[in-house]
Amino acid sequence: MPPSHPHSHGPDPDAPPPSAEVLLRRRRAVRLMMLLLVPVGLATVVGLVALWPGDEPSRARQAAELYVPPGTTYHDARVASVAPFDCSLPGGEGQPAQQLTCATVVTEVLDGSGAGEFVQVDLPAEVFAAGVDEGDVLVLTRDAGAEGPAAYAFFDYDRDVPIVVLTIAFAVVVGLVARLRGLASLVGLAFAFFVLLQFVLPGLLTDQSPVLTSLVGSAAIMFVVLYLAHGFSARTTTALVGTLFGLTLVAVLGEVAVATARLTGLTSEETNTLLGFDPTLDFSGLVLAGVVVAGLGVLNDVTITQASAVWQLNEVDSDMSWRELYSRGMAVGRDHIASTVYTIVFAYAGAALPLLLLFELYAQPWTVVLTSSAMAEEVIRTFVGAIALVLAVPVTTAAGAFFAKAAGTDAGVATDRRMTARLAR
Repeated sequence: MPPSHPHSHGPDPDAPPPSAEVLLRRRRAVRLMMLLLVPVGLATVVGLVALWPGDEPSRARQAAELYVPPGTTYHDARVASVAPFDCSLPGGEGQPAQQLTCATVVTEVLDGSGAGEFVQVDLPAEVFAAGVDEGDVLVLTRDAGAEGPAAYAFFDYDRDVPIVVLTIAFAVVVGLVARLRGLASLVGLAFAFFVLLQFVLPGLLTDQSPVLTSLVGSAAIMFVVLYLAHGFSARTTTALVGTLFGLTLVAVLGEVAVATARLTGLTSEETNTLLGFDPTLDFSGLVLAGVVVAGLGVLNDVTITQASAVWQLNEVDSDMSWRELYSRGMAVGRDHIASTVYTIVFAYAGAALPLLLLFELYAQPWTVVLTSSAMAEEVIRTFVGAIALVLAVPVTTAAGAFFAKAAGTDAGVATDRRMTARLAR
């Protein structure tokens, strides 16, 4: 009986050490898979070098700089006093007035050249309604071209403490529970954010293909993150094959779906702001790039689990045929598919909750709502990701079964010897 829905993404520390024969099979399998992954890895490196954005600011960045006065700085300021005042808006014809309460706060600037100064700023009604008390810390902007208290304006709440505390708690919990492997996954996460912030996001603001940029960046992330978190092994390499297949499938299916459905990508306040900065951006491509990046985490989870199941089954009974190994591996995979499909659908539904609430208020048929531009974007994003996720399971299972069996054949031994001789030269 195969294990039900395993999530042990690496060897069990309590299990007995593998035999020399098992270790040899694993090494042969990894060398066989390298014949496939080395060219893909080289192509990823070439893509990173060729597509890496230069130092010249994009059109969108140049336009955005015009919206912020040059020399604008941001400063923390502690609230010393709060004075509410009525800022109600008069009602239109036949409409009641909108009752609103704003506030004037006196704050002490905590950093920068104006540290120690007390400045007065006005808070809009929505900020005061969220709660502002004496002792709270706010973030203020300072216009370098203005003088005195008028140079300061409210920008946002200061959230350093809760974010830093949660970050430390997250790192500590991961380190205590997952130990070295958990700490390695945090390093991988840091690398992923580096690629996103330094390559993917700047690249999406240039004239480069958003799909190609996100695909190259995602492949680079997966190469590093998977091996860092799970170690260099046959299981991890099998999972990488399945993950790269899933990412490619997301890009291809998404390209077809976005073009067929004629998605413009201009369905949110953020995308319309980007449109104002640079109307030449490929907004349909940005939709697809978002689908590719969103699929990274869930594809990683599914393929690692599936690869682990296949290799554990093979090592328990190495006499199983490829077909039997694939069949037993898919028995595990079907359970995982059933649960992960819920995960991806509800994750997208949660992210789109404000949009769903708006549609709940509109008096429109659900057939119109589901095919509207905003909703269709979420539906297509969900289904493209889900299809790639589901198909990644049999592909990962087949790859694991194939390489597991090939590593134990005479051909696998011959390939192992050829590659060893090649490395020795």
